[in-house]
Amino acid sequence: MIQRTEYPRPQFQRKEWLPLNGEWEFAFDDAGEGTAKGYDTGRVSLPLKINVPFSYQDEASGIGDPSVHDTVWYRRTFSAQAGKRALLCFNGSDHTTDVWINGKHALSHTGGYAPFSAEITQYLAEGEENTIVVRCVDPTDPTIPRGKQSWTGERFGCWYVANTGIWQSVWIDYFGDDCIKEHSLVPDYDTFSISGEIVTLRGTAEEAEIAVFYRGAPVKCVRFALDGRRTRYAIKLMELDFVDPVYAWTPEQPNLFDTVFRLYRNGACVDEARTRFGLRKVSMDGNSVHLNNAPLYQRLILDQGYWPESGITPPSAEALRKDIELAKAMGFNGARKHQKFEDPYFYYYAEELGFLTWCEMPSAYNFCAEEMDALSREWYEIVSAARNFTSNICYVPLNESWGVRNIVARDDQKDFARSLYFGTKARDGSRLVSTNDGWEYPEATDIIGIHDYAYDSSEFAGKFRPERYDTLFPARRRLMAFGCRYGGQPVLLTEFGGIAMQSECGEDGAWGYNSGAKDEAEFLTRYEDLMRGIHAHAELKGFCYTQLTDVQQEVNGLLTPDHRPKFDLERIRAATVGNK
Repeated sequence: MIQRTEYPRPQFQRKEWLPLNGEWEFAFDDAGEGTAKGYDTGRVSLPLKINVPFSYQDEASGIGDPSVHDTVWYRRTFSAQAGKRALLCFNGSDHTTDVWINGKHALSHTGGYAPFSAEITQYLAEGEENTIVVRCVDPTDPTIPRGKQSWTGERFGCWYVANTGIWQSVWIDYFGDDCIKEHSLVPDYDTFSISGEIVTLRGTAEEAEIAVFYRGAPVKCVRFALDGRRTRYAIKLMELDFVDPVYAWTPEQPNLFDTVFRLYRNGACVDEARTRFGLRKVSMDGNSVHLNNAPLYQRLILDQGYWPESGITPPSAEALRKDIELAKAMGFNGARKHQKFEDPYFYYYAEELGFLTWCEMPSAYNFCAEEMDALSREWYEIVSAARNFTSNICYVPLNESWGVRNIVARDDQKDFARSLYFGTKARDGSRLVSTNDGWEYPEATDIIGIHDYAYDSSEFAGKFRPERYDTLFPARRRLMAFGCRYGGQPVLLTEFGGIAMQSECGEDGAWGYNSGAKDEAEFLTRYEDLMRGIHAHAELKGFCYTQLTDVQQEVNGLLTPDHRPKFDLERIRAATVGNK
């Protein structure tokens, strides 16, 4: 049985914690009778067993039932640590999650992809066995953010078997009288400083301390008074004369500063958490993206993050590291994580290995007030977490007009897209935003990402020219929405390729975006042609190839569904890197 036993949130680690992954009791509740049966009291045993954090649809859960069950229940017992306060943490649970501790309702959260937490100290019985019960309700509703999860009950097109319930790690952090509930840490490359905000859970801590280290050597330690629960800070790390590019974070040299956050009350440390950051700056200069004030050419791979045995839940932290290492071996310097906010270890290893990441909101598919509210709320929760990931350089709140299908002409849908752009920038102005990646852009965007699954590169030079962008129709969709004009932003080809093998297409509805290559030699010839066409076109500032792995019925990956290379890695790398 697959086990997830590592500390679940590597970018903000506490020493004292209790894992809650592993075997739980489990029940389907198709009739919605769980409360009437007393499931919420914690005194009623559930009939099945499930391996958390894997969804019941996946084999790794021990159940492997792909059918639709909107409501599911979980139950297990645990012993609490005496003399400490307890913070119950979920990295992801789909879609509406309610938790009872010893029969008392402890928290409710809506949204399938964002992490969340709540203090449960007041519900615990010290020195006794405690019972936790979780109910997840996940309707097949296209109004709520679903990403690549089918809402029909069947796989179709590029939508896959859904996942329901707990799908990322669950654990308890222990702390003293107060703890850091939320934080931000934004580096400033130009001034060699960091700034951000600390939000405490209870508001009883009086002081905070931030200590920064580089390769074990102390750089700066600052202790300051807190302004209630929410405190802004800014810390100068070193005089400018001492700034050296060797300290900067780049894909070639992913240098990181270790950082310790502490809270104090009455002079005693009540909370400590360890994190890290890379000193780097993402900006635009004309029609180019810059990293640390130098031009950045992005060679990205589209990564959907699926595994045959565990669905959208990585089978291990090491599996995420392996994916990044394979992508780098094929010449890619980053990934657009598609329609998913990934397990934190993906971003952790990306910053450690020097791998750029794009953060994308899982789409909803039925435009209305309810969709706008659900998508906005969850997106801003995701941004609050993603803003602390060094590897993250670009946000994608909308993809291919999914959920805003008439954005090209409707002002209300354009206004919604603009609201997501400005709301994202307000929460994190240190990254770029591709507002509606693919086509039908409003003017409010930092990046223009074009999706074009051309068979070959013969038309690239004629298509991708600034004077054509206002009237360009990639995939028969207008690049700029009506009334919006191209404003000189950097342009990347952010989906292309999708070449499948003929031998893999046809069975069980398997397909690729581009007609199948008859053998490896033909695949490599076509891949090399597409890459030559992109590299030869100076107007394009990067690309994102579709895709890293095969996923269920979609078989256009460079890796197999179980993440093994299909083709010669060195030849793929040579074409991917080209002369860039």
